[in-house]
Amino acid sequence: MDINENSLFMQKHHNLVEQWQQVLQQIEQTRQQTGATQPVQLIAVSKTFPASDIATLYHAGQRDFGENYIQEFSDKTNQLSELSVIWHMIGHIQSNKSRIVAERAHWVHTIDREKIARRLHEQRPAHLPPLNVCIEINIAAEDNKHGIAADTDTMLDLAMTISQLTRLRLRGLMCVAKANSSVAELKEQFRHMQSLLQQLNKAGFSADVLSMGMSSDMDTAIACGATHVRIGSAIFGHRSYHENQQM
Repeated sequence: MDINENSLFMQKHHNLVEQWQQVLQQIEQTRQQTGATQPVQLIAVSKTFPASDIATLYHAGQRDFGENYIQEFSDKTNQLSELSVIWHMIGHIQSNKSRIVAERAHWVHTIDREKIARRLHEQRPAHLPPLNVCIEINIAAEDNKHGIAADTDTMLDLAMTISQLTRLRLRGLMCVAKANSSVAELKEQFRHMQSLLQQLNKAGFSADVLSMGMSSDMDTAIACGATHVRIGSAIFGHRSYHENQQM
């Protein structure tokens, strides 16, 4: 690497850390401005970005990283095996690719089928702690999105199944808000999520997680009770997707 290349490399990593710090500041400012009392965990969504970017933020202090694509998740966990990264699977899981998630993830935010819950339970190594999981809610009932229907009975049925799987630990709910929603529409979706979490706990579950909010709607999500926000582009920048990327 020549001097110019090294300078560009260092500048990129400086910018990455600066953008990450700005997101942390925004989270805290939003909490203060909205009166939100819940702690908010930042999940840095690193899909499509290199393992070196994760390592940069890890050494700056970030621990929680989210991945959508299982092959990419597998590659990165291999490359970064010496770091104590907390890995969050936030993409849809196909049943024939669940083992790598069960063996290496700390969190799964996208449980929407009994079959996947059971496979993760069966494939979770006995020496590891239970896998933290969230039920994914299709909060806007969109045909092109995964998740269960946003009604109490459907949620409780899946929650009951998960509660019987000892190698899983039900932590709460997750959603992706409808794209291009107005602030009023976002509030309606996120408050519905908050209500569902309350219903979950009224039914006897000890759930403490609302995983909702991304770069474009983080502030509204926090105001409506988000405990985990999944932030990608505000930290890493614009993504370039490849046709051969698989979930």
